[in-house]
Amino acid sequence: MKYLALPLLALTLAAAAPVAHAADEGTAAIEALGRLNGVALACKQPALVSRARNAIVTGAPKTRNVGEAFENATNAAYLEQGKGAACPDAASLASNITAAEKRLQAAFPKQ
Repeated sequence: MKYLALPLLALTLAAAAPVAHAADEGTAAIEALGRLNGVALACKQPALVSRARNAIVTGAPKTRNVGEAFENATNAAYLEQGKGAACPDAASLASNITAAEKRLQAAFPKQ
């Protein structure tokens, strides 16, 4: 029995590593969209705000952690933008949202 436990433990740990990495990538993608959403809010870009929120609603798991990560990143970016940072032009902001959407899709592929 001792000899079976070690390979089983190794397989379990190996299987968990990609899940942890995927979760980190997912959280990073969610936070990136949240930051862009905060900038879009502060810079009065309602279409881009809707787009960022829609990406989260349609592309991320519907969990409390996802919502909190998105909202926390949004709030932090909004407050930071309010300290006098220049607003990016709409095209640059849209391009950044496109990249963040692709990152989110890679982290949470459709089943």
